[in-house]
Amino acid sequence: EDPSLERHLKGHRDAVTSVDFSLNKKQLASGSMDSCLMIWSMKPQMRAYRFVGHKDAVMCVQFSPSGHLVASGSRDKTVRLWIPSVKGESTVFKAHTATVRSVHFSSDGQSLVTASDDKTVKVWMVHRQKFLFSLSQHINWVRCARFSPDGRMIVSASDDKTVKLWDKTSRECIHSFCEHGGFVNHVDFHPSGTCIAAAGTDNTVKVWDVRMNRLLQHYQGNAVVNSLSFHPSGNYLVTASNDSTLKILDLLEGRLLYTLHGHQGPATCVAFSRTGDLFASGGSDEQVMVWKTNFDAADYGDVLKTQKSSTSVEETHHALVEMDCGVHLKKTKTQDSGRSHVQQEEETSLANTLEHIMGQLDVLTQTVSILEQRLTLTEDKLKECLENQQKIIQNKTS
Repeated sequence: EDPSLERHLKGHRDAVTSVDFSLNKKQLASGSMDSCLMIWSMKPQMRAYRFVGHKDAVMCVQFSPSGHLVASGSRDKTVRLWIPSVKGESTVFKAHTATVRSVHFSSDGQSLVTASDDKTVKVWMVHRQKFLFSLSQHINWVRCARFSPDGRMIVSASDDKTVKLWDKTSRECIHSFCEHGGFVNHVDFHPSGTCIAAAGTDNTVKVWDVRMNRLLQHYQGNAVVNSLSFHPSGNYLVTASNDSTLKILDLLEGRLLYTLHGHQGPATCVAFSRTGDLFASGGSDEQVMVWKTNFDAADYGDVLKTQKSSTSVEETHHALVEMDCGVHLKKTKTQDSGRSHVQQEEETSLANTLEHIMGQLDVLTQTVSILEQRLTLTEDKLKECLENQQKIIQNKTS
Protein backbone atom coordinates (compact mmCIF):
# COMPACT_ATOMS: atom_id res chain seq x y z
CA GLU A 1 0.00 0.00 0.00
CA ASP A 2 1.22 3.50 -0.77
CA PRO A 3 1.75 6.13 1.92
CA SER A 4 -1.45 8.13 2.49
CA LEU A 5 -2.30 11.53 3.90
CA GLU A 6 -3.85 11.04 7.31
CA ARG A 7 -4.30 14.57 8.67
CA HIS A 8 -4.03 18.15 7.58
CA LEU A 9 -3.13 20.52 10.43
CA LYS A 10 -3.80 24.22 10.06
CA GLY A 11 -2.84 26.81 12.64
CA HIS A 12 0.52 28.34 11.77
CA ARG A 13 0.53 31.82 10.23
CA ASP A 14 3.79 31.53 8.32
CA ALA A 15 6.10 28.87 6.85
CA VAL A 16 6.57 25.74 8.98
CA THR A 17 10.27 25.10 9.66
CA SER A 18 10.38 21.93 11.73
CA VAL A 19 8.29 18.93 12.88
CA ASP A 20 8.83 16.16 15.46
CA PHE A 21 6.76 13.38 17.07
CA SER A 22 6.84 12.50 20.76
CA LEU A 23 7.87 8.95 21.63
CA ASN A 24 4.31 7.70 22.14
CA LYS A 25 2.98 9.43 18.97
CA LYS A 26 0.39 11.22 21.13
CA GLN A 27 1.84 14.62 20.28
CA LEU A 28 3.43 16.35 17.33
CA ALA A 29 5.45 19.55 17.68
CA SER A 30 5.95 22.09 14.90
CA GLY A 31 7.90 25.33 14.70
CA SER A 32 7.25 28.20 12.33
CA MET A 33 8.47 31.53 11.00
CA ASP A 34 5.44 32.97 12.87
CA SER A 35 7.59 32.75 16.08
CA CYS A 36 5.26 30.11 17.56
CA LEU A 37 5.66 26.54 18.57
CA MET A 38 2.56 24.36 18.21
CA ILE A 39 1.87 21.09 19.99
CA TRP A 40 -0.80 19.04 18.23
CA SER A 41 -2.56 16.24 20.09
CA MET A 42 -2.87 13.22 17.81
CA LYS A 43 -6.12 12.03 19.43
CA PRO A 44 -9.26 12.10 17.25
CA GLN A 45 -10.60 15.32 18.81
CA MET A 46 -7.27 17.08 18.06
CA ARG A 47 -6.43 19.74 20.65
CA ALA A 48 -3.69 22.09 19.52
CA TYR A 49 -1.68 24.36 21.78
CA ARG A 50 0.10 27.46 20.55
CA PHE A 51 3.20 28.29 22.60
CA VAL A 52 4.36 31.87 22.51
CA GLY A 53 7.70 33.04 23.88
CA HIS A 54 10.27 33.36 21.11
CA LYS A 55 10.73 36.92 19.83
CA ASP A 56 11.44 35.81 16.26
CA ALA A 57 11.07 32.85 13.89
CA VAL A 58 11.30 29.36 15.42
CA MET A 59 13.79 27.42 13.26
CA CYS A 60 13.79 23.99 14.93
CA VAL A 61 11.87 21.85 17.44
CA GLN A 62 12.50 18.47 19.04
CA PHE A 63 10.96 16.31 21.76
CA SER A 64 13.26 14.93 24.44
CA PRO A 65 13.48 11.11 24.32
CA SER A 66 11.06 10.83 27.26
CA GLY A 67 8.62 13.22 25.58
CA HIS A 68 8.37 15.41 28.68
CA LEU A 69 10.28 18.35 27.19
CA VAL A 70 10.41 20.09 23.83
CA ALA A 71 13.45 22.11 22.78
CA SER A 72 13.18 24.93 20.26
CA GLY A 73 15.78 27.18 18.63
CA SER A 74 15.05 30.56 17.14
CA ARG A 75 16.23 33.50 15.09
CA ASP A 76 16.13 35.40 18.40
CA LYS A 77 19.43 33.52 19.24
CA THR A 78 17.85 31.65 22.15
CA VAL A 79 16.93 28.07 22.92
CA ARG A 80 13.77 27.36 24.93
CA LEU A 81 12.86 24.19 26.79
CA TRP A 82 9.09 23.74 27.09
CA ILE A 83 6.84 21.46 29.10
CA PRO A 84 4.36 20.39 26.40
CA SER A 85 1.26 20.77 28.60
CA VAL A 86 -1.67 23.19 28.69
CA LYS A 87 0.38 25.82 30.54
CA GLY A 88 3.25 25.58 28.10
CA GLU A 89 5.83 26.92 30.55
CA SER A 90 9.39 27.28 29.30
CA THR A 91 12.87 28.25 30.34
CA VAL A 92 15.03 30.25 27.97
CA PHE A 93 18.76 30.63 27.53
CA LYS A 94 20.87 32.66 25.13
CA ALA A 95 22.58 29.90 23.22
CA HIS A 96 24.40 31.63 20.36
CA THR A 97 25.29 35.04 18.95
CA ALA A 98 23.15 34.43 15.82
CA THR A 99 20.13 32.41 14.63
CA VAL A 100 19.85 28.93 16.16
CA ARG A 101 19.10 26.56 13.25
CA SER A 102 19.09 23.18 14.95
CA VAL A 103 18.44 21.52 18.34
CA HIS A 104 18.89 17.81 19.09
CA PHE A 105 18.76 15.74 22.29
CA SER A 106 21.17 12.86 22.90
CA SER A 107 19.39 9.50 23.17
CA ASP A 108 19.75 9.48 26.98
CA GLY A 109 18.12 12.94 27.11
CA GLN A 110 21.01 14.39 29.14
CA SER A 111 22.67 16.55 26.47
CA LEU A 112 21.51 18.98 23.82
CA VAL A 113 23.46 19.96 20.70
CA THR A 114 22.69 23.26 18.95
CA ALA A 115 23.91 24.69 15.64
CA SER A 116 23.92 28.31 14.57
CA ASP A 117 24.64 30.98 11.98
CA ASP A 118 27.48 32.06 14.30
CA LYS A 119 29.34 29.09 12.66
CA THR A 120 29.51 27.06 15.87
CA VAL A 121 28.03 23.85 17.22
CA LYS A 122 27.47 23.88 20.99
CA VAL A 123 26.79 21.12 23.48
CA TRP A 124 24.72 21.74 26.63
CA MET A 125 23.72 19.83 29.72
CA VAL A 126 19.91 19.68 29.67
CA HIS A 127 19.34 19.61 33.42
CA ARG A 128 20.87 22.98 34.27
CA GLN A 129 20.92 24.33 30.71
CA LYS A 130 24.64 24.44 31.36
CA PHE A 131 27.01 25.14 28.47
CA LEU A 132 29.62 22.39 28.05
CA PHE A 133 31.67 23.13 24.93
CA SER A 134 31.81 24.58 21.40
CA LEU A 135 32.88 22.97 18.13
CA SER A 136 34.09 25.71 15.84
CA GLN A 137 35.78 24.61 12.61
CA HIS A 138 32.98 25.47 10.19
CA ILE A 139 33.60 28.65 8.20
CA ASN A 140 29.96 29.43 7.40
CA TRP A 141 26.47 29.01 8.91
CA VAL A 142 25.83 25.62 10.53
CA ARG A 143 22.37 24.40 9.53
CA CYS A 144 22.11 21.15 11.40
CA ALA A 145 23.81 19.07 14.12
CA ARG A 146 22.90 15.61 15.44
CA PHE A 147 24.19 13.17 18.06
CA SER A 148 24.91 9.61 16.96
CA PRO A 149 22.53 7.00 18.46
CA ASP A 150 25.20 5.97 21.01
CA GLY A 151 25.97 9.63 21.83
CA ARG A 152 29.69 9.30 21.10
CA MET A 153 29.75 11.33 17.90
CA ILE A 154 28.19 14.49 16.54
CA VAL A 155 27.61 15.26 12.88
CA SER A 156 27.13 18.80 11.56
CA ALA A 157 26.15 20.27 8.18
CA SER A 158 27.07 23.73 6.98
CA ASP A 159 26.87 26.35 4.26
CA ASP A 160 30.64 25.91 3.92
CA LYS A 161 29.59 22.83 1.83
CA THR A 162 31.02 20.35 4.34
CA VAL A 163 29.61 17.73 6.66
CA LYS A 164 31.81 17.27 9.72
CA LEU A 165 32.01 14.31 12.03
CA TRP A 166 33.11 15.03 15.63
CA ASP A 167 34.22 12.90 18.55
CA LYS A 168 32.17 14.09 21.55
CA THR A 169 34.78 13.08 24.14
CA SER A 170 37.91 14.51 22.51
CA ARG A 171 35.86 17.32 20.86
CA GLU A 172 37.93 16.92 17.71
CA CYS A 173 36.78 16.76 14.11
CA ILE A 174 37.31 13.14 12.99
CA HIS A 175 36.48 13.73 9.33
CA SER A 176 35.15 16.31 6.87
CA PHE A 177 33.00 15.13 3.96
CA CYS A 178 33.49 17.68 1.21
CA GLU A 179 31.69 16.04 -1.74
CA HIS A 180 28.66 18.38 -1.68
CA GLY A 181 28.32 20.81 -4.56
CA GLY A 182 26.20 23.22 -2.52
CA PHE A 183 25.19 24.22 1.00
CA VAL A 184 24.28 21.28 3.22
CA ASN A 185 20.80 21.81 4.70
CA HIS A 186 20.30 18.74 6.81
CA VAL A 187 22.16 15.71 8.12
CA ASP A 188 21.27 12.73 10.30
CA PHE A 189 22.59 9.39 11.55
CA HIS A 190 21.24 6.05 10.36
CA PRO A 191 19.58 4.24 13.34
CA SER A 192 22.52 1.79 13.41
CA GLY A 193 24.97 4.68 13.80
CA THR A 194 27.15 3.31 10.98
CA CYS A 195 26.22 5.86 8.33
CA ILE A 196 24.91 9.38 7.83
CA ALA A 197 22.70 10.98 5.20
CA ALA A 198 22.99 14.61 4.11
CA ALA A 199 20.67 16.79 2.01
CA GLY A 200 21.87 19.73 -0.03
CA THR A 201 21.11 22.70 -2.23
CA ASP A 202 22.83 20.79 -5.09
CA ASN A 203 19.57 18.71 -5.25
CA THR A 204 21.26 15.61 -3.84
CA VAL A 205 21.02 13.23 -0.92
CA LYS A 206 24.29 11.52 -0.08
CA VAL A 207 24.79 8.57 2.27
CA TRP A 208 28.24 8.00 3.79
CA ASP A 209 29.70 5.19 5.86
CA VAL A 210 31.21 6.80 8.98
CA ARG A 211 33.52 3.86 9.72
CA MET A 212 35.29 3.95 6.34
CA ASN A 213 34.35 7.57 5.53
CA ARG A 214 33.26 6.53 2.06
CA LEU A 215 30.26 7.49 -0.06
CA LEU A 216 27.74 4.62 -0.13
CA GLN A 217 24.82 6.09 -2.04
CA HIS A 218 24.02 9.20 -4.02
CA TYR A 219 20.50 10.28 -5.04
CA GLN A 220 20.17 13.04 -7.61
CA GLY A 221 16.90 14.97 -7.48
CA ASN A 222 15.72 17.98 -9.44
CA ALA A 223 15.19 20.40 -6.55
CA VAL A 224 16.90 21.61 -3.38
CA VAL A 225 16.48 19.05 -0.58
CA ASN A 226 15.61 20.78 2.71
CA SER A 227 15.22 17.94 5.16
CA LEU A 228 15.41 14.17 5.61
CA SER A 229 14.52 11.49 8.15
CA PHE A 230 15.48 7.82 8.51
CA HIS A 231 12.78 5.23 9.10
CA PRO A 232 13.49 3.47 12.46
CA SER A 233 14.09 0.19 10.58
CA GLY A 234 16.94 1.90 8.73
CA ASN A 235 15.55 0.68 5.37
CA TYR A 236 13.95 3.91 4.17
CA LEU A 237 14.67 7.61 4.02
CA VAL A 238 12.07 10.35 3.52
CA THR A 239 13.07 13.75 2.08
CA ALA A 240 11.37 17.15 1.71
CA SER A 241 12.21 19.30 -1.32
CA ASN A 242 11.70 22.75 -2.81
CA ASP A 243 9.59 21.27 -5.66
CA SER A 244 6.87 20.72 -2.98
CA THR A 245 7.36 16.94 -2.95
CA LEU A 246 8.24 14.37 -0.31
CA LYS A 247 10.22 11.41 -1.59
CA ILE A 248 10.66 8.01 0.02
CA LEU A 249 13.91 6.27 -0.87
CA ASP A 250 14.47 2.54 -0.47
CA LEU A 251 18.01 2.32 0.89
CA LEU A 252 18.37 -1.43 0.39
CA GLU A 253 17.45 -1.22 -3.27
CA GLY A 254 19.08 2.19 -3.67
CA ARG A 255 16.10 3.64 -5.51
CA LEU A 256 13.20 6.09 -5.27
CA LEU A 257 10.02 4.36 -4.04
CA TYR A 258 7.41 7.13 -3.80
CA THR A 259 6.98 10.79 -4.66
CA LEU A 260 4.25 12.43 -2.60
CA HIS A 261 2.49 15.65 -3.53
CA GLY A 262 0.57 17.57 -0.89
CA HIS A 263 2.26 20.87 -0.12
CA GLN A 264 1.63 24.01 -2.16
CA GLY A 265 5.18 25.32 -2.42
CA PRO A 266 8.47 24.14 -0.91
CA ALA A 267 8.31 21.23 1.57
CA THR A 268 10.59 22.46 4.34
CA CYS A 269 10.75 19.67 6.92
CA VAL A 270 9.89 16.00 7.40
CA ALA A 271 10.18 13.45 10.24
CA PHE A 272 9.20 9.82 10.87
CA SER A 273 7.50 8.97 14.16
CA ARG A 274 9.65 6.93 16.58
CA THR A 275 7.84 3.73 15.56
CA GLY A 276 7.89 4.55 11.86
CA ASP A 277 4.20 4.03 11.07
CA LEU A 278 3.63 7.77 10.59
CA PHE A 279 5.61 10.70 9.24
CA ALA A 280 4.91 14.41 9.33
CA SER A 281 5.87 17.18 6.94
CA GLY A 282 5.75 20.97 7.00
CA GLY A 283 5.86 23.51 4.21
CA SER A 284 6.14 27.18 3.38
CA ASP A 285 2.38 26.92 2.71
CA GLU A 286 1.92 27.08 6.54
CA GLN A 287 0.55 23.50 6.56
CA VAL A 288 1.55 20.54 8.69
CA MET A 289 0.63 17.17 7.20
CA VAL A 290 0.59 13.78 8.87
CA TRP A 291 1.02 10.72 6.64
CA LYS A 292 0.51 7.01 7.20
CA THR A 293 3.58 5.07 6.10
CA ASN A 294 1.72 1.87 5.00
CA PHE A 295 4.72 0.03 3.53
CA ASP A 296 5.59 -3.52 4.66
CA ALA A 297 4.34 -2.72 8.14
CA ALA A 298 4.66 -6.36 9.24
CA ASP A 299 8.38 -6.55 8.42
CA TYR A 300 9.62 -3.64 10.42
CA GLY A 301 7.10 -4.14 13.23
CA ASP A 302 8.65 -7.56 13.86
CA VAL A 303 12.15 -6.25 13.66
CA LEU A 304 11.51 -3.40 16.08
CA LYS A 305 10.01 -5.88 18.55
CA THR A 306 13.04 -8.09 18.13
CA GLN A 307 15.39 -5.22 18.79
CA LYS A 308 13.48 -4.24 21.93
CA SER A 309 13.58 -7.74 23.42
CA SER A 310 17.14 -8.58 22.38
CA THR A 311 19.16 -9.57 25.41
CA SER A 312 22.56 -8.19 24.56
CA VAL A 313 24.06 -5.23 22.77
CA GLU A 314 25.62 -7.66 20.33
CA GLU A 315 22.25 -9.09 19.32
CA THR A 316 20.67 -5.68 18.90
CA HIS A 317 23.56 -4.77 16.68
CA HIS A 318 22.82 -7.75 14.41
CA ALA A 319 19.20 -6.76 14.17
CA LEU A 320 20.20 -3.39 12.73
CA VAL A 321 20.66 -3.26 9.02
CA GLU A 322 24.10 -2.62 7.59
CA MET A 323 23.26 -0.72 4.46
CA ASP A 324 26.40 -1.51 2.54
CA CYS A 325 25.82 -5.25 2.99
CA GLY A 326 22.32 -4.97 1.58
CA VAL A 327 21.09 -7.54 4.11
CA HIS A 328 17.31 -7.49 4.36
CA LEU A 329 15.92 -7.14 7.84
CA LYS A 330 13.64 -10.16 7.54
CA LYS A 331 16.67 -12.44 7.66
CA THR A 332 18.14 -10.90 10.77
CA LYS A 333 15.66 -11.72 13.50
CA THR A 334 17.69 -12.60 16.57
CA GLN A 335 15.11 -13.24 19.23
CA ASP A 336 16.34 -15.63 21.90
CA SER A 337 13.64 -18.30 21.96
CA GLY A 338 14.94 -19.63 25.28
CA ARG A 339 13.77 -16.60 27.23
CA SER A 340 10.46 -16.66 29.05
CA HIS A 341 7.67 -14.14 28.45
CA VAL A 342 7.66 -13.27 32.15
CA GLN A 343 11.29 -12.19 31.92
CA GLN A 344 10.52 -10.01 28.89
CA GLU A 345 7.50 -8.48 30.60
CA GLU A 346 9.51 -7.75 33.74
CA GLU A 347 12.20 -6.07 31.67
CA THR A 348 9.62 -4.06 29.76
CA SER A 349 7.89 -2.85 32.92
CA LEU A 350 11.27 -1.97 34.46
CA ALA A 351 12.20 -0.03 31.33
CA ASN A 352 8.85 1.76 31.43
CA THR A 353 9.27 2.66 35.09
CA LEU A 354 12.75 4.00 34.43
CA GLU A 355 11.47 6.02 31.49
CA HIS A 356 8.70 7.42 33.70
CA ILE A 357 11.24 8.41 36.39
CA MET A 358 13.42 10.10 33.74
CA GLY A 359 10.36 11.98 32.52
CA GLN A 360 9.50 13.11 36.05
CA LEU A 361 13.11 14.28 36.48
CA ASP A 362 12.87 16.30 33.28
CA VAL A 363 9.73 18.01 34.56
CA LEU A 364 11.23 18.66 38.00
CA THR A 365 14.34 20.16 36.48
CA GLN A 366 12.22 22.31 34.24
CA THR A 367 10.05 23.45 37.16
CA VAL A 368 13.14 24.31 39.23
CA SER A 369 14.55 26.30 36.29
CA ILE A 370 11.25 28.17 35.92
CA LEU A 371 11.21 28.91 39.67
CA GLU A 372 14.82 30.09 39.50
CA GLN A 373 13.92 32.44 36.66
CA ARG A 374 10.97 33.81 38.63
CA LEU A 375 13.14 34.24 41.70
CA THR A 376 15.67 36.21 39.68
CA LEU A 377 12.87 38.39 38.33
CA THR A 378 11.54 38.97 41.87
CA GLU A 379 15.05 39.82 43.10
CA ASP A 380 15.49 42.27 40.24
CA LYS A 381 12.13 43.90 41.02
CA LEU A 382 13.03 44.13 44.70
CA LYS A 383 16.36 45.73 43.86
CA GLU A 384 14.56 48.21 41.61
CA CYS A 385 12.07 49.09 44.40
CA LEU A 386 14.87 49.61 46.93
CA GLU A 387 16.81 51.80 44.50
CA ASN A 388 13.68 53.85 43.84
CA GLN A 389 13.09 54.24 47.61
CA GLN A 390 16.69 55.42 48.02
CA LYS A 391 16.13 57.99 45.26
CA ILE A 392 12.91 59.22 46.87
CA ILE A 393 14.60 59.54 50.26
CA GLN A 394 17.57 61.37 48.67
CA ASN A 395 15.22 63.73 46.85
CA LYS A 396 13.34 64.51 50.08
CA THR A 397 16.52 65.16 52.04
CA SER A 398 18.03 67.30 49.33
